[in-house]
Amino acid sequence: MTIKPLFDQILIKATEAEEKTKSGIILAESAKEKPQVAEVIAVGDGKYNDNGELVPMVVKVGDKVLTRKYGGTDVKVDGEEYTLIGQEDVLAIVTD
Repeated sequence: MTIKPLFDQILIKATEAEEKTKSGIILAESAKEKPQVAEVIAVGDGKYNDNGELVPMVVKVGDKVLTRKYGGTDVKVDGEEYTLIGQEDVLAIVTD
């Protein structure tokens, strides 16, 4: 199955949560925080403003983004977990 987000929605896949702290303590599954960095899998075409003009998306497929900690809609497709978020939930594009 393929998901094509509509309007200003973005399909992301979270990066793996840290399994141990910087000091070397291994975290239990319940203690891991929801990761805020994710890879963009698919994007919508954009959203129309009040003047009827299409406002294009800022992010593109393959970008790594920093997202709000809570929000979005979790979806499961072919056994993989993804999240659908609005473009306003993207805080930054992450570069190496």
